[in-house]
Amino acid sequence: MSDLSNLTEAIVKGNRNEATRLTKALLEAGMKPLDIVEKGLVPGMATVGEKFKRNEVFVPEMLIAARAMKEAMAMLEPLLAKAGIKPKYTAVIGTVQGDLHDIGKNLVAMMWKGANIAVVDLGSNVPAEKFINAAKESNADIVGLSALLTTTMPAMKETVAAFKKAGVTKPKLIIGGAPITQEFANEIGANGYAADAASAVDVAMKLVAA
Repeated sequence: MSDLSNLTEAIVKGNRNEATRLTKALLEAGMKPLDIVEKGLVPGMATVGEKFKRNEVFVPEMLIAARAMKEAMAMLEPLLAKAGIKPKYTAVIGTVQGDLHDIGKNLVAMMWKGANIAVVDLGSNVPAEKFINAAKESNADIVGLSALLTTTMPAMKETVAAFKKAGVTKPKLIIGGAPITQEFANEIGANGYAADAASAVDVAMKLVAA
């Protein structure tokens, strides 16, 4: 087993000590930081995402895997920045106004980072204007809107409408959360709907590639 496949396995298991040790070893062996990300770390988070979809792992395991990836990435990010290498896509994410829940939103942000998408996390209780400004400033390709309460679904609808009214059409708007459905996404004119954090990666990639 190569160090790269061992690194992937360390991410899947959420073994952060092993993940950082292997990342350091690969760098010392002369491997390019981007190759470590794309061939070692990203496949690890992709595997965790697939296992999550099949109910083989749950939220705690995803969080542990994400922490391992985060610590490995902390070693690589300065080197990637120095080499002028940036993620191919940028996403803005937040929980809509009136809603303070953030676990689902945090999981999606983590899975997007795991797919090598740069993420601007606005937190929770985010007004439409803040989403729009952040999307413009970061030249975002994707905007993720989260809601856990049925009472904040109207804020999601208002945010999608505000993007259209402001003429900010570049980012693909993806919505999700416990009460959200594909039908609701169609109804309010969102570009995509993600049922869970793992499928949020697939939805985002499909939309930006279209």
